[in-house]
Amino acid sequence: MSLTKAVPESSNLQEVDAVVVGAGFAGLYALYKLREELGLKVQVLDKAGGIGGTWYWNRYPGARCDSESYYYSYSFSSEVEQEWNWSERYPDHNEIRRYLTFVADKFDLHRDIRLSTKVTSATYDSARDRWTILTDVGQTIEAQFLITAVGCLSTANVPNIPGIDTFKGDWYHTGQWPHDGVDLTGKRVGQIGTGSTGIQLAPELAAAAEHLTVFQRTANYSIPARNAPLTEEFQTEVKKNYRDIRAWAKRVTNGHPFDIRDQSALDVDSTERRNIYDKAWETGGLRFRAAFRDILTDTQANQTASDFIRSKIREKVKNSDTAESLTPNDHGFATKRPPIDTYYFETFNRDNVSLVDLRATPIEEITESGIRTTDQEHKLDVIVFATGFDAFTGSLEALNISGPDGNTLRDSWHAGPRTYLGVQTPGFPNLFMITGPGSPSVLCNMPVAIEQHVEWVAQCIKHMRDGGLSSVEPTPDAADEWVTEVNRAANATLLPQASSSWYLGANVPGKPQMFLPYAGGMAHFADICEEVAQNDYRGFVFT
Repeated sequence: MSLTKAVPESSNLQEVDAVVVGAGFAGLYALYKLREELGLKVQVLDKAGGIGGTWYWNRYPGARCDSESYYYSYSFSSEVEQEWNWSERYPDHNEIRRYLTFVADKFDLHRDIRLSTKVTSATYDSARDRWTILTDVGQTIEAQFLITAVGCLSTANVPNIPGIDTFKGDWYHTGQWPHDGVDLTGKRVGQIGTGSTGIQLAPELAAAAEHLTVFQRTANYSIPARNAPLTEEFQTEVKKNYRDIRAWAKRVTNGHPFDIRDQSALDVDSTERRNIYDKAWETGGLRFRAAFRDILTDTQANQTASDFIRSKIREKVKNSDTAESLTPNDHGFATKRPPIDTYYFETFNRDNVSLVDLRATPIEEITESGIRTTDQEHKLDVIVFATGFDAFTGSLEALNISGPDGNTLRDSWHAGPRTYLGVQTPGFPNLFMITGPGSPSVLCNMPVAIEQHVEWVAQCIKHMRDGGLSSVEPTPDAADEWVTEVNRAANATLLPQASSSWYLGANVPGKPQMFLPYAGGMAHFADICEEVAQNDYRGFVFT
């Protein structure tokens, strides 16, 4: 099996049709689509030392996908579907990287991917309708199109806690986990953060460390994953029905090939409702959200799901005080990203695990020997930050993108991102974003969202090539109208009510607060995008 490697620079200037930034699911498919189907000369750049995108960096213990493996995958190649075999219901980071390497090998993508190469700036020249991209290895690349495939969750958010530089132990962020692992034997470990990552991480740390202290700001709901190996019979059945599975995933709200029950949680009595929830709980995973149609749109319906999970937490956690601290009471189920877990709540029954409720006793500082809260100092050898990412915008703004007037993307988005369809932003011609702010992205099974966006971008570029057009960007009015639509869709749900959610950017101090993904549903979004294209790319200006 071949592996892409960083190659020496043979020339300081390279000219291509398109530069793609990122070598994960989105970047690999963009390369395939543009090179193989449009015949473009494409260069993929990634600062990582290997392909995989977010899965290159996220190698923390317990890291795995929360979409089921058989549909957390590409749909564009029936050969890949038939040749690749997934081992588990929820693939871990190693298996996902192996899968992406398999795809890159099969389609000879490695030859157009340059790794260990960080984009330091990208500037648009309107006189020539070209982007000039500079890298940290001294290369200059010119391209008509700049396509960002940097992911929504790829810029680590390390909280600025006083004293972090004084800590004499080791500290890590889960999104930058050492590739050779971390030996925690005999170590006192502190974990900060209990979102999706922290919920995956805690059971693994507890099993390896002498003692684990979990510092929790926000108690979270979680559904058991019920992860297990996939049988040969299941894989055979999936491969036989892949076309139907893919069509199913594309016609539903969230890109997962299962239907939401067309029934209100309030239309059944408490006994039947409990039975439905119990069955969904035993099935596990994100399918729990499909128990009733109005869990995310009706406060009372959501309350029934929230109360059910709260009762399960109290059943699982033996210490009643710890159970209450772990029980969410400031937001409804699934109004923040709903995690799935493998014995997370049971972890707090271990003798070597303790919970610190930061709402009751906030962190004051990190000391030389640990973390000091308002009531005591917790002695630690290792601190692990499971504090998430500067989601949606952080990885885009880090590219130092400048439009033709010298205005940077960061400056343009100082009050929050303005995009049209999550794919372009005014003032930045020929800049395409794959699953950018204002698209379904993280509210969807990501490969479905990625393929839809890449295919739309490729369709737009083909339209330009066929018509002799040199640049495209959305009008400010189109972007403003789309921001209004994003807000409308969000407000039709309960999602904005979780004020501490990273869907709103609330986890990053100083970040503008606005709802960032599109909550109107993946199928509906795809219909809108197609309607825009069919109506002469309504809202876009070509030159």
